[in-house]
Amino acid sequence: MSTLDDTLPGDSLSGFYGWTNTLKGIYYGPGSTKTALPKLLQTLGVKKALIVTGRTLHEKTDVVRRVESILKEHDAYGATFFEMGEHSPIAGIRQGIKVFKENNCDVIVAVGGGSPVDGSKAILYNIQLETGGPTLKQIAIPTTLSAAEYSIGAGFTNEAGEKVAVSSQDLAPAGIILDGELTLPTPERLWLSTGIRSLDHAVENLYRPGVSFPVKQLMYAALKDLFYYLPASKRDPTNVECRQRLQIASWMSLWPMKLERYSALGISHSLGHKLGARFSIPHGITSCLTLAPTVAMKAEAGSEDDKKWLAGALFYLNEGSTGTLDGDVLKLASLINQLVIDLGLQTKLSEYKVPEEALVSVAEGALGSQNQNYELSRVVKLLESLYTDLRV
Repeated sequence: MSTLDDTLPGDSLSGFYGWTNTLKGIYYGPGSTKTALPKLLQTLGVKKALIVTGRTLHEKTDVVRRVESILKEHDAYGATFFEMGEHSPIAGIRQGIKVFKENNCDVIVAVGGGSPVDGSKAILYNIQLETGGPTLKQIAIPTTLSAAEYSIGAGFTNEAGEKVAVSSQDLAPAGIILDGELTLPTPERLWLSTGIRSLDHAVENLYRPGVSFPVKQLMYAALKDLFYYLPASKRDPTNVECRQRLQIASWMSLWPMKLERYSALGISHSLGHKLGARFSIPHGITSCLTLAPTVAMKAEAGSEDDKKWLAGALFYLNEGSTGTLDGDVLKLASLINQLVIDLGLQTKLSEYKVPEEALVSVAEGALGSQNQNYELSRVVKLLESLYTDLRV
């Protein structure tokens, strides 16, 4: 933590905290799905579930079968839809709506990562538009660390290949089950890269407008655990305790909350959305690309309060101050970059065939959703750095 100025950021002692309207419960613990899923079905008063998942999870693991079995035991199984692709394409959403209606379902159980969870939100959003009634509910059982289950927004990809979003308090899942055992089949690269996605949430919530003081303190706890348990999980992928702790850290990184006035997370997320949908880069990997250089950019362009919150993370990572606020922010950026390298996740835009002539339009699109002002040239320079190994 910086020793130069120990005064708290100016906005820390006043604000607002609210929680998402829909959330009825989060159950967590290894093996918790078997008891938690029936409890949530009863709490929500729902009768028949559509499981929404991805093809790989459905065909190459027993995770979906285990969830199907629990639903069947309680006479609550409707069907399984496993054609929800990465970045939730609109074609998959439309097909999911068809299957939901054909099987007379009244709830979705999303199993997998961000695409099934966000795709389920988009399915329920469009059903509500058609019927005009209340938004139906989702129960999320995540097997990655993307943390999509804690947000009120649904990102999906339209026919033009562009990432678009819908947002409503009613879209946040009504129930969430964090079962570390069900994450064991998750491929290592997906597991670890979505862990960096959670790190992205935690870091950008430190300077997101409107985030309350207690939630920002949770971000430090999330940062600490993600820095510790991601390398531990890489060393021992079968350690369920590590995986469970990472699921809890992911939860902390995007703690359910209702902002008094909506604000975007930050430029790392905005760039990730544009790059991911347009060039088919998984969101975990976009965070591996953009987070460290975004933090480094904050040392140059961030407000004093933003820098203080970022510098404060060093204390929780057991790292000493450099002696300057800007230096501390740059040190955090360097630590994030090194974590990405240590996890074997460093990559370049060239590996995803992103042409340099596209960078200006990517930057313009990302800046269009931002609450803070960044010079276009600065963001383009950040993107240009992603073609090299030298990020910070």
